[in-house]
Amino acid sequence: MLRQRLNEALKEAMKAKEQRAVSTVRLILAALKDRDIAARGKGNMDGIGEDEILSMFQTMIKQRQEAIALYEQGGRQELAQQEREEIAVIERFMPKQMTEDEVRAAIGGLIAELGATSIKDMGKVMAEMRSRYAGRMDSAKASGWVKEALAP
Repeated sequence: MLRQRLNEALKEAMKAKEQRAVSTVRLILAALKDRDIAARGKGNMDGIGEDEILSMFQTMIKQRQEAIALYEQGGRQELAQQEREEIAVIERFMPKQMTEDEVRAAIGGLIAELGATSIKDMGKVMAEMRSRYAGRMDSAKASGWVKEALAP
């Protein structure tokens, strides 16, 4: 589904002559192809799944946010703006992000469901959060909230 949307978006951006969208979608497709090739080496001939694609999107957004901070420190506002535009294009393909309250509620439900009682169970809870809510939450923030919820 996502792969098809990406290819359609590339065609539409090319027709509309949206250079930023064209270059960003091409970047996404190249990164996806690289990950598919790596997955084939591990025996997965179909390439990576949708949850891994969403994870890749989050990584790409995080990289661009870090670049924005560096460009702004260096006084390169035009490059920071370019990164913001790329983030906007990537976000078109991501599902609606969960609010903090929704993430905290999901954490509470998972802790109860998995019977997690201590910080030792954090890995189990986070693994389940990532599999169920891939691409819909900030894993770094969720990790802090899981730690907070499991703290004595």
